[in-house]
Amino acid sequence: MAKTVRYRNEASADFIKVFQSLQTSRAAWEIWADFVTLTAAALSNSVDRSHYEAREAEYMTVIGKYTKSEAEVFPRLFDITVNALESDPEQDFLGSLYMALDLGNHWKGQFFTPYSVTKMMSSISMGDIKAQIEENGYITVNDCACGGGATLIAAANDARAQLLDSGYNWQNHILFTAQDIDYVTAKMCYIQLSLLGCAGYVKIGNTLTNPMHAGDDDPNYWYTPMYFSEVWHWRRAWRNIDKTLASLPKKPGAMEMPDIDSLAEDGKAVSKTAEEPLLVEVGGQMTLF
Repeated sequence: MAKTVRYRNEASADFIKVFQSLQTSRAAWEIWADFVTLTAAALSNSVDRSHYEAREAEYMTVIGKYTKSEAEVFPRLFDITVNALESDPEQDFLGSLYMALDLGNHWKGQFFTPYSVTKMMSSISMGDIKAQIEENGYITVNDCACGGGATLIAAANDARAQLLDSGYNWQNHILFTAQDIDYVTAKMCYIQLSLLGCAGYVKIGNTLTNPMHAGDDDPNYWYTPMYFSEVWHWRRAWRNIDKTLASLPKKPGAMEMPDIDSLAEDGKAVSKTAEEPLLVEVGGQMTLF
């Protein structure tokens, strides 16, 4: 039986109404897990061909549990989510619904940090983003226990606001990376980062025993669509070339290869990054992957 829940806005009310239409024969936690799995797989398969077959197979297995009319509910939930984040990016839309539906008690007794708190934390910790970009080319933001992604969403909104009149496109200069042991909440984070246009990735796994590291071939990485944009593609390409050239003996007078961060973008000359940004290895080294 569907329970009565409190919601923060009209979009949340619409989502819950549609969501509860599936609760006649299934528990809320099962429907939620299926929703985030289907949505994350659809987003990933639109850009990431390396994981396509496995995620398509998972998608078909999950959707096969539902009748045709029931399956049509999931695109409606996705549509509500897209419109909610587009009209108001200053929110943890899925996280607030997750708590409103009392799903945290099923999944290991979780309680998400309210978005207002993460907003305050972001304003304190992000610093002068424009100055950091001008010094390093781009910056990275990581959350090693991301939950639904509220902290990273707040950071993205802070970056957007700070760079609004700077001439920099925040999507080309901020790399968001996250990890969580819970596959449900990690995919929630991935969905929201993807829909908000953040470049980055989410790893599902134990941060303490299986952290992100360079050369990691763990299949549980979920790359956002913006991570495949031309700017980030060439940034990774030049990074790999830089690594290769650095390992070779230098010849006198040899020409150095250009770096994407040294090229003019948005009318600004951006300096070469001093350090390689996230992924974090055990030893602290970072890389674009």
